[in-house]
Amino acid sequence: MENEEAERAPLAPRPAEQILIDALPDLPPGRILCTSLGRGQFAIAAAQANSQSEVCCSFLDQYALEQTRLRQTEFPANLRLECAAEFPEGRFDAVAVPTSTSGEAELVRDRLQAGHERLRDGGMMLAATDNSTDTWLHAEMRKLFAKVTRRASEQGTLFKATKTEPLKKLKNFECALAFRDEGRLIHAISRPGVFSHRQVDGGARALLRAATIEAGQYVLELGCGSGVVSLAAALRAPGVRVLALDSNPRAVECTERGARLNAISNLEVRLSTAESQMGGEIPAGEFDLVLGNPPYYSNFRIAELFAACAARALKPSGTALFVTKRADWYEEHLPMWFAQVATEWLSNYVIVRAQSPRPSHK
Repeated sequence: MENEEAERAPLAPRPAEQILIDALPDLPPGRILCTSLGRGQFAIAAAQANSQSEVCCSFLDQYALEQTRLRQTEFPANLRLECAAEFPEGRFDAVAVPTSTSGEAELVRDRLQAGHERLRDGGMMLAATDNSTDTWLHAEMRKLFAKVTRRASEQGTLFKATKTEPLKKLKNFECALAFRDEGRLIHAISRPGVFSHRQVDGGARALLRAATIEAGQYVLELGCGSGVVSLAAALRAPGVRVLALDSNPRAVECTERGARLNAISNLEVRLSTAESQMGGEIPAGEFDLVLGNPPYYSNFRIAELFAACAARALKPSGTALFVTKRADWYEEHLPMWFAQVATEWLSNYVIVRAQSPRPSHK
């Protein structure tokens, strides 16, 4: 009960988002578009500040959206939350973008440019960073706007600018990738915000080296990113079926585009979180192989969800392969879900092989 209450307790806004909340008096009323580094705190505050405004908060992570809904018991009627690969169409009177020094630079450039495109002429952009001595975000804003005002504080820096004209040229931030798997050339697409943008991750390569995929198998990839592992798995043997899942709509889009580029018809892609998968969104006990490259952040919470989901999804004879650089957590915790757990080094990575899922986790 205490854990459930803690999960529903409001979270303090991240510094950049708090800076935007403090700047609400500068925000013009009307249609407002924003992103969030946390749980939509600025969007909620903006909608509450002016009931005549229409506020849309656009997430690039389904999990973040679901957690926002979980932690907020009531939402203003003039607030819309969405999880989408692109900002919604139409013109906005204001766009607000919180950023962090630990974030992905190319994703920030992408969102700032897209936000500028969505602004009406005369519309205002607010961008904030948790760096009080920032020069990088200031320079990026000046590439888009003729005049940018700067306001620094102990928490970070706020930038404000007004759109006076459209951009003369839009930059394309996506990247076409090509890699080989067992001698076959495979093409993929990546975009900012998708894991390992512009390159094939070394962990993905190690995972493919460790995976044996036989004809007719049903393969599940948890957290597919740009889809390189799922694309290769789908082409490994005749009659293979692959289900690729990710909580990022851009990852889903990239994987679907990769399937079309390689004329792959035996790959299904879904927008999904690990919590949804545990809730029965994917079939239980039907997969021969589960592949996963869990992110290192969140203190192994995502790795835990991946392990529980894999145990539920696998056939009794199935195998789960996880790639990591830290095997200790897996060796200690995976026996909770699997009767057999073994590790092996491949290059700079550890492959964790888990077999014989315990029946209690079906």
